[in-house]
Amino acid sequence: MWKEFKEFIARGNVIDLAVAVIIGVAFGKIVTSLVEGVIMPPIGLGLGKVDFSSLFIDLSGQHPLSLADAKAKGLPVIAYGALINDIINFLIIAFVVFLIVKAVNRLRAAPPANTKDCPRCLTAIPVAATRCAACCADL
Repeated sequence: MWKEFKEFIARGNVIDLAVAVIIGVAFGKIVTSLVEGVIMPPIGLGLGKVDFSSLFIDLSGQHPLSLADAKAKGLPVIAYGALINDIINFLIIAFVVFLIVKAVNRLRAAPPANTKDCPRCLTAIPVAATRCAACCADL
């Protein structure tokens, strides 16, 4: 069993996955910092400095002044504002990741074409070929 475990760990896939998770965590911190520190403040300013995290529904009937007050008193509340904040953060993070992936894909150069199609039979032939191997047409 120990030998099988060592073989499993030594596979390239496991190492690649571990590296991907570590890089993903670091990248996640960067994106979260970007969203919370750079993108969310202008959105909050544009929405009139609304802080969704303080929104709640009081279930006790005692009408606490704030969510912190309700939590301090141990009152039952539905804190839906935190959910709204998390949904907004998720959408912004997903959009930022989409833009980053799109930019990276644009920077990747398309591989050079190694083949071309024969104008007569449409068979793929090497770019440097002067005659088609399939139909013997001169190119």
